[in-house]
Amino acid sequence: MSSKFRTTEISDPQFESDNLRFITVKTQNLKGRGDICTYIPPNIKSKVNTPLLILLHGVYGNSWIWSQKGGAHHTANQLISEEKIKPMVIAMPSDGLWGDGSAYLPHNDFDFEKWIVEDVIAAVKENIDGVTDNSPIFISGLSMGGYGALRLGAKYPHLFKGFSGMSSITDLPQMELFVEEDVALYEQKDESNASVLKLMLKNKDKLSPFRFDCGVDDELIAYNRNLTKALDQAGISHIYEEFEGKHEWVYWQIHLKDSLLFFNSLLK
Repeated sequence: MSSKFRTTEISDPQFESDNLRFITVKTQNLKGRGDICTYIPPNIKSKVNTPLLILLHGVYGNSWIWSQKGGAHHTANQLISEEKIKPMVIAMPSDGLWGDGSAYLPHNDFDFEKWIVEDVIAAVKENIDGVTDNSPIFISGLSMGGYGALRLGAKYPHLFKGFSGMSSITDLPQMELFVEEDVALYEQKDESNASVLKLMLKNKDKLSPFRFDCGVDDELIAYNRNLTKALDQAGISHIYEEFEGKHEWVYWQIHLKDSLLFFNSLLK
């Protein structure tokens, strides 16, 4: 099978640990290399259409952060071992490493959106046994990654079987709370391309099941409440939950399981 990428580097199994594998590919969408940390469940078999979850990080992060600060692979491993979820591969890519965060949007001659919806999926299919063209694909993330997951899930309903956001930025102007780059640098020719709500309204009749949650002491709580209210008014079915917590890793460590259980429910 020919590769989509000019170059691919993948970690050597003899040096891997904790069911984590690392992939680096060169892509025109990033005009260079992009990194993906992958969690691979123990004992998965090839050609079994193993589900794939793309898990997006927030500002300041990288491909390692969901595993090394969030313990995402440990959470998945525990739920799988307890038979609460079916085995799934988790791809944890970098956002492209532009500024404090790329927002997973196309801008400044880079296409951070296609990096996620095209390259990451292709890289996993090429290099991880068990993930095939028939594998269900989900997408989730925290903060800026929640924005990316909700926006891309809404924009590509044919691609994702379900999507979720944790402590999510819900619209582009909220990036100002976190980054030093001028938000004007992220702006889209079509303004609706940057709006989670507008994309959901546009694809209202096509959306896959989705959920989002936020901590009650999170600085983004009002924006999440506004989004769920607007979705209710538009008659768009979704799940929204609030929990105790702030905009911090301890919240995401605890509540990643809610999205994993939600995605698993869509496999039944």
